[in-house]
Amino acid sequence: MKISINDLRFTYPAGVEALRGISLEINPGEQVAIVGQNGAGKTTLVRHFNGLLRPSSGSVWVGDWDTSKYSVAKLASRVGYVFQNPDEQLFSRDVLTEVAFGPKNLGYKKNKVDELVGCALALTELNDKTETNPYDLSPTWRKMVALASIIAMDTPIVIFDEPTTGQDAVNIARIANVIAEIKKEGKTVITITHDIDFCAENFERVIALSNGEVLLDGEAHDVLGREEILAKTYVDPPQLTRLGKALGLKETVINQEEFLNALK
Repeated sequence: MKISINDLRFTYPAGVEALRGISLEINPGEQVAIVGQNGAGKTTLVRHFNGLLRPSSGSVWVGDWDTSKYSVAKLASRVGYVFQNPDEQLFSRDVLTEVAFGPKNLGYKKNKVDELVGCALALTELNDKTETNPYDLSPTWRKMVALASIIAMDTPIVIFDEPTTGQDAVNIARIANVIAEIKKEGKTVITITHDIDFCAENFERVIALSNGEVLLDGEAHDVLGREEILAKTYVDPPQLTRLGKALGLKETVINQEEFLNALK
């Protein structure tokens, strides 16, 4: 399901112009990371995809739907959004009820709900925590409950807002596995992230925003190798990219496999 953004502008009530004429297309099945400093417009942009924000001018289309003409509840059937802070998202008495809420609310039949919930719990390794209150879990596991609750909705587009913030290495690996599995299903995955190494390892396309405008947009190799332009967004290339340049490697490398191959 394609996302089409046409000359999107958004100004907050206080007068802050957060988006300044953004035009983009995100094709079905793409894995896209949106990077940039705080205040660049990343969250403002993606919150237009599910109707949490409405354009001041311009348009956002999800498939054949103009998002300004559909409610957030309706758009939830197409766009799943995992908040940065799971505590802003979780409200049920136990993990199973939380994960089942979304697909039930979308009107799926019981057998479909059970199937989706089972798959989401297995993917996020929550099968042994179904009867636990989410707020009795650690922040790391609450993040996984939030992921599972959105995955269970089976939306064609999934947005992760800063998925690795506050997470340890083990849980970052779990999140990467979730993204890989979603990709296999042909879904579109979009993330907002400051974790450039995570971005390089897991995303094929990178969009760099600065002051509400698109500064760079392209394949991860192309964007993450543009050190001078990235610096304008206060974003550094991945550690291995910088190390490769320091060692004089001819090609741009963005992850461990590429780095080791280049050394050989």
